Amino acid sequence: MFSEADFLPGLIVDRYNDVLGVQILTQAMDAEPVRGAVVETLVEEFKPAGIFERVDARIRELEQLPARAAGLMWGQKSSTVVSMNGVRFLHDGKEGQKTGAFLDQRENYAAAAQYAHGEALDVFCYQGGFALHMAPKCSSVTGVDSSRPALEMADKNAALNDREVEWIEGNAFDLLKDYASAGRQYDTIVLDPPAFAKTKRDLEKAFRGYKELNLRALKMLRPGGILVTCSCSFHVSPPDFVGVVAEAARDAHKSLRLLESRGQAKDHPILLDVPETSYLKCLIATITS
Repeated sequence: MFSEADFLPGLIVDRYNDVLGVQILTQAMDAEPVRGAVVETLVEEFKPAGIFERVDARIRELEQLPARAAGLMWGQKSSTVVSMNGVRFLHDGKEGQKTGAFLDQRENYAAAAQYAHGEALDVFCYQGGFALHMAPKCSSVTGVDSSRPALEMADKNAALNDREVEWIEGNAFDLLKDYASAGRQYDTIVLDPPAFAKTKRDLEKAFRGYKELNLRALKMLRPGGILVTCSCSFHVSPPDFVGVVAEAARDAHKSLRLLESRGQAKDHPILLDVPETSYLKCLIATITS
């Protein structure tokens, strides 16, 4: 369930086999009678072995909700192994971001794998979503993230799929700057950073961040190379994001051909009168010169 887009504002529910991940983000949904009704309905409809509540302390504070610890709302199970486009991932409700995984990127993982080739670099790789999908198509894959726990889970996911990926812990901006300066070259690069613009006040800084990331990546792509670049910042519009990437390409003296302009997975629907429900941008482009 995707909050407003599924007509349940303030409620997010992700299903991982028989484990459900829940986030409650508004005062109305957090009222005890409503919480009880939500759990009762989920148990009746999905027969889960466990319902785990993830807590976003920042949003709860903004919404003036009382502090609450993450934990099981129902049942005993909080972990499982899920299959996404044929790739297996460990899921632990107690770990990771959001409700445990970025299911909104599921279809983009598969799309990127169709174009990926050669030496690949996955920046902000988290638990290996793009990297593990690309691994069978590429001669080598390197995943970069600043989170050690995320990389440890990514390594477990690689072993689960018998796929070899090099994981590097580090700051993406620093690493891309160093790699570009050293003349490192790749055939496929994925950029999937966290939201740079959580408010409109952050837009100028966000544009600078997106441009720098894409500029560094474009300088490292060989002719015919593939760039998969994403933004999950709602305040950065699709035209603005395309414009930033185009500007980065001009500064890198590279010609880009857009292959696909994508958004979030279909189970994250968009309401035309609620623009906030359309937030994810994913561009797949190729270097033509």
